[in-house]
Amino acid sequence: MSEAVATQPYNEEVVRQFTIATVFWGVIGFLVGVVIALQLAFPVLNLGLEWTTFGRLRPVHTSAVIFAFGGNALFATSLYVVQRTCRATLWGGPATASFLFWGYQAFIVLAASGYVLGVTQSKEYAEPEWYVDLWLTIVWVVYLFVFVGTIMRRKEPHIYVANWFYLAYIITIAMLHLVNNMALPVSFFGTKSYILWSGVQDALTQWWYGHNAVGFFLTAGFLGMMYYFVPKQAERPVYSYRLSIVHFWSLIFLYIWAGPHHLHYTALPDWAQTLGMTFSVMLWMPSWGGMINGIMTLSGAWDKLRTDPILRMLVASIAFYGMSTFEGPMMSIKPVNALSHYTDWTIGHVHSGALGWVAFISFGAVYYLVPKLWKRERLYSIRMVSYHFWISTIGIVLYITAMWVGGITQGLMWRAYDELGFLQYSFAETVEAMHPYYVIRALGGVLFLLGSFVMVYNLIRTARGDLRDEAPYVSPTAAQAAPAE
Repeated sequence: MSEAVATQPYNEEVVRQFTIATVFWGVIGFLVGVVIALQLAFPVLNLGLEWTTFGRLRPVHTSAVIFAFGGNALFATSLYVVQRTCRATLWGGPATASFLFWGYQAFIVLAASGYVLGVTQSKEYAEPEWYVDLWLTIVWVVYLFVFVGTIMRRKEPHIYVANWFYLAYIITIAMLHLVNNMALPVSFFGTKSYILWSGVQDALTQWWYGHNAVGFFLTAGFLGMMYYFVPKQAERPVYSYRLSIVHFWSLIFLYIWAGPHHLHYTALPDWAQTLGMTFSVMLWMPSWGGMINGIMTLSGAWDKLRTDPILRMLVASIAFYGMSTFEGPMMSIKPVNALSHYTDWTIGHVHSGALGWVAFISFGAVYYLVPKLWKRERLYSIRMVSYHFWISTIGIVLYITAMWVGGITQGLMWRAYDELGFLQYSFAETVEAMHPYYVIRALGGVLFLLGSFVMVYNLIRTARGDLRDEAPYVSPTAAQAAPAE
């Protein structure tokens, strides 16, 4: 990764803005997640108001953590990485970059307000209405121009692999967004519209969009992050550049076909379900190719995991990526899916990826970026990064294990029959059985939120230029045993 000084200064202002937005929306998203987790455990917390019910706040949470937290992290890191690996300032100048930032924040606010007010297309992901979709399209096209324009004006002949993943995510999300959200507005001044798809076609289109939003927004984009920040923090080259290219093309080709595995045992034609399952199982190989490349980048630098909690957070994120990308293909297999579908096992799976992979690698990238963007010697406190890591890790483990056990319990209760062939449990009984797991899940979410507060405090003090007087951090596991006498 050549990072010689560009002929023009890099545009770091927009990267700083997106970094601040990442942290801000992350805390908001985690907070709303805790609220709705508590609402499931204690329904009285819905408060009886239509704007604060689980049904309204759930899409606020999902969009806040995916598109607000995750999206701003991708904008911040992609615009930082593309400038340094191309040795060129951003295409379009400061005005275009400023439009990109404020335009994306406007999209987030418009979408969130629509969710709370109930103005959505009423689909699985409660997509915002047509005017929000149209605005996002404009912002995303500008993003594509800025990113591609910067690559086109590069001073470095080689296009670093992180930029391949970022570019794939930008182009594919544009395609997914346009096809899935095609709608006919009732009037130009009204919020209501009618989607162009219906029935099985709508379901298939929606899960082609839904699963590839995971595949390209939450996987390809964050793999771009991995391929830059892990080598930089470890101060080691990527383990295998050849593997990164094989990993890229196989992942890009296979992921786009996997969506139908969300529609097993539905009206979707059986051949389409089987196709989705087959490609999902095949995805295990390229996914683990990326995991192996990230983990093995530490070859020769494993000792740094003892003393560098930022690197530990980045490597833990890759481990969660490996676990999630094994569990996903397994859950796509029809006999397994017969047990897991519609249960909270799926929620546990999603959050092992969202919290363990997406959030942890974003945290690691932010910890790397902030001292550099604010021109500080180092973070305010390295020890506090370790506190954040362990608090959040315990929260994730509580969350996903509760949902794994609870989800499998749900599936087994739903399919249990008595000696007369009748269902053994009513649906209400299965809901009652989930209560302790919902409480544990909420506790895990609270711990994850507390970890993010530790990060916010650390970053604010870093930006102010403060340095905590502390000895170099050494993990307790790094303590060497005294030699035997």
